[in-house]
Amino acid sequence: MSMSIWKQKRKKKKKSNVKIPHSRMEQHQDEELNGILQDTIDFIQELLGENDDFIIRRFSVYGTHSAALFYISNLVEQKTINHELLKPLMELPNHIDKKELDKEVILSTLSEQILYQGQLKRETHLVKLVDAILSGETVLAMDGVQEAFHIDTRSIDKRAVDSPDTEQVIIGPREGFIERLGTNIGLLRYRLPTADFCVKTLKVGRLTKSKVAICYVKGISNQALVDEVEKRLKEIDIDAILDIGYIEQYIEDSHYTPFTQTLLTERPDSTIGNLIEGRVAILVDGSPFAMLVPAVFNQFYQATEDYSTRFLMGSFSRFVRMFALVFSLIVPGLYVSFISFNPELLPTDFAVAVAGGRSGVPYPAVVEVLILEVAMEILREATVRLPKQIGNALSIVGVLIVGDAAVQAGISSPITVVVIAITTIASFTTPVYNAAFALRLLRFPLAILAGLFGLYGLMIGLIMVINHMLSLKSFGVPYLSPTSPWHTQGMKDSVIRFPFWWMPKRPSMFQSENKIREKQSKEAIKSKPTQPLDPLNKRNK
Repeated sequence: MSMSIWKQKRKKKKKSNVKIPHSRMEQHQDEELNGILQDTIDFIQELLGENDDFIIRRFSVYGTHSAALFYISNLVEQKTINHELLKPLMELPNHIDKKELDKEVILSTLSEQILYQGQLKRETHLVKLVDAILSGETVLAMDGVQEAFHIDTRSIDKRAVDSPDTEQVIIGPREGFIERLGTNIGLLRYRLPTADFCVKTLKVGRLTKSKVAICYVKGISNQALVDEVEKRLKEIDIDAILDIGYIEQYIEDSHYTPFTQTLLTERPDSTIGNLIEGRVAILVDGSPFAMLVPAVFNQFYQATEDYSTRFLMGSFSRFVRMFALVFSLIVPGLYVSFISFNPELLPTDFAVAVAGGRSGVPYPAVVEVLILEVAMEILREATVRLPKQIGNALSIVGVLIVGDAAVQAGISSPITVVVIAITTIASFTTPVYNAAFALRLLRFPLAILAGLFGLYGLMIGLIMVINHMLSLKSFGVPYLSPTSPWHTQGMKDSVIRFPFWWMPKRPSMFQSENKIREKQSKEAIKSKPTQPLDPLNKRNK
């Protein structure tokens, strides 16, 4: 009996090893054009014929060769097909003789003298021709010819380039990425007009076949990093890639952590700034974000505006964000530990006022803080999901009316409402949404530890968080670089942003091939600028 069960399991395992095609197209991977136009029409008709927007336009090339155009009407520009494909293929130019258009030279004649399309490619595999049709291209097949053209005639509506919603700045460019990959790459090339800027494209997703672009600067980005990014992308085997967040979850080093190991940005200028430091950018067709790797923690409190303003202003703003980040993480836990275990650490008058405010609250401070934190997260989520006009009204009503009602009803004390409100406001200063979410998530276990063990529990929780961050890496780069391990050049652009001329080298943690960022002679650095309009100079003369 046991032997028969074991044999059945072995048969199941053998069956599971058989590769099952995921779509009808995979069954015809190796089939090629045979030169018979009707066979080509039958093959494509079998795969796409059920679609009402699939068009097959049969005609004769100059009345001598039977041909057909295949395209999806909702993905193409109809005027382009009429005026740049059908018209020149049906009206014979004066400089070409019909007798010269035999089947052996017809394709070369069409591509070199007739068709005026810039993106014109030949193909022999039937499946690749179907892929081209589904991507918005038009396929031209002819009877007696074992090759076909696929021509770029795509016309997909897209929104205009606008200011990014998630990364607002006061001083700086206003351009942001959109969903169309070609436009996003164009925005990068516009800002980086050099032959060293390289773009590699590949398709990911068995059904969606999403176009993914790997962007880097040759000679600055480490080639091993570029190869590793490409390798991880090629290993993704999933039906659909609908957004860049799908790819982020597959290529990150550590999955079970609240801290993101990639940086998402909507700004082309921010992307270029990271590329020239040695990072690699990943873009996906259909997503308005660029993903930058490797990412380190100190990027998550830095903003593009830090570099567009003078270094004193940028350093002060960055220090305020860093302080707000730490403040939003530890203040709820500190409040709970002071109230529950260490009230003697508070000034006497303040402790008495806090005790008086909490006199009617029926549960411990840690429960009170957790209830308000959950309520604040619910309000935040509701504000994000609702339409903008209603969401703004809800945030005001939620903070003012609900908070005041909670205090009046004895559900919470006034000081707790103030602490949670300030903590929430401080969390909004973090420019990167994913990093802010990680800190919001960590506030809950830290508050619980503080409620159980006081300051000791809070310190143990912080040590565990820091130890966890020390163990993280992003494509081999330690997560807390340049602080641990220490990198002098990287520290010049961490908490305080040094002047550009004090940072002549790129951060060494990215192991860039070209380490020099700025070349300036010592005489130019030491020389003082002239004062041509100074009235004292004229008096001396």
